[in-house]
Amino acid sequence: MSNSKSAKHNASMEKQKEKIDKRIAEAAEERGVSILLTGNGKGKSSSAFGMAMRSLGYGYKIGIVQFIKGAMLSGEEIFIKEKHPEVQFYQMGTGFTWDTQNRDSDIAAAEATWKVSEAMLKDESLHLVVLDELTYMLAYSYLDEEMVLSAIRNRPAAQSVVVTGRGGGKGIRELVDTVSEINDIKHAFKAGIKARKGVDY
Repeated sequence: MSNSKSAKHNASMEKQKEKIDKRIAEAAEERGVSILLTGNGKGKSSSAFGMAMRSLGYGYKIGIVQFIKGAMLSGEEIFIKEKHPEVQFYQMGTGFTWDTQNRDSDIAAAEATWKVSEAMLKDESLHLVVLDELTYMLAYSYLDEEMVLSAIRNRPAAQSVVVTGRGGGKGIRELVDTVSEINDIKHAFKAGIKARKGVDY
């Protein structure tokens, strides 16, 4: 790299560092955060489980609830149950809504699963609560939206919550602190490639 390019690069990085340092200094509020991982792309639940692993790495207590999933064994379920039995882990266990094709039983299962979620959102000992695929329960009106939003809004101040899933309406988007959208640009499944153990489930 020439001296002029090197100097330009260093000046650019210095400016970037100043901006980041300023933002870090301004972020003085200490509390739990609420995060929504949404969009049509792959990786929402994977990201949420990554945050769960971070919390476990620091020795924090966490709770995980999986809506929709649970009919088929997954790698994350095996890992949590075998390696971290101390984690509060609950699955609705009905599989995907298009598998059951029974709205009444889906609503009953969602309501029972929500009671577990609600208890976690009141538990001050939990550093992080993951509500995997919760947005579908709102999108299909299986759960009352205001009931869900109120529980997230009124959780313990130090507790963080991660919600995953497509859709869910603007209420959840407006409530949470962080919204990340994963776009579906290309997916192996659409090319006829089977879901891969340890990668997709």
